[in-house]
Amino acid sequence: MNSKETIIISLGGSLVAPGEIDVGFLKLFKHSLAKYLKTKRFFIIVGGGKICRVYQNAILEFGAKQNDRDWMGINVSRLNAEVVKQLFGKTAMTEVVTDPTKKVKTTKDIIIGAGWKPGWSTDYDAALIAKNHNVKTIINLTNTDYVYDKNPSQFPDAKPLEKLDWASFQRIVGDKWSPGLSMPFDPKATKLAAKMKLKLIMINGKNLERLEDFLNNKPFIGTIIN
Repeated sequence: MNSKETIIISLGGSLVAPGEIDVGFLKLFKHSLAKYLKTKRFFIIVGGGKICRVYQNAILEFGAKQNDRDWMGINVSRLNAEVVKQLFGKTAMTEVVTDPTKKVKTTKDIIIGAGWKPGWSTDYDAALIAKNHNVKTIINLTNTDYVYDKNPSQFPDAKPLEKLDWASFQRIVGDKWSPGLSMPFDPKATKLAAKMKLKLIMINGKNLERLEDFLNNKPFIGTIIN
């Protein structure tokens, strides 16, 4: 590996494929990261998103067990990851990382990862990569502006939170994982990240200038958990 600063991005699948593949977003995402490749390298761990839940709900109708639904999510995340790998072309490592416990050795500046095993989401995989590569910060690109004290789609009075500690965040996300769970961050990943004393940056990926603000060490719109 090279000596550049390593940045881990947990890229929400709903940004990649909110219905069909959002090619426009992906091109802008590539353009944003390209500005930093002289000084940084990026692990991009790609989630399954809404389309994942469509598949999971379909097989649930046919009696699929939790393990089956988890594997469906993993496979969708890997498919999304292949799209993101193609996006970056020769800048990206050839293989998609599917085992976050293994050290990655490459001179490439873009490393794409996807789902690994049943029982958690790609957020947990991102935390494992942080552990194995001694990275202290994860950026979670999602489709909301902040972490809220409760679900803003259900509660109009939900309050945005700019900063909070891990214990407060754990109370928001809970401690139980289920396939297709829609939370700001996987509960199991939250436990691991808290134990490792990581910093988690939550940014709305639909506004990539906010990601650039963070990478430029400028004030940004989003939530910091540490």
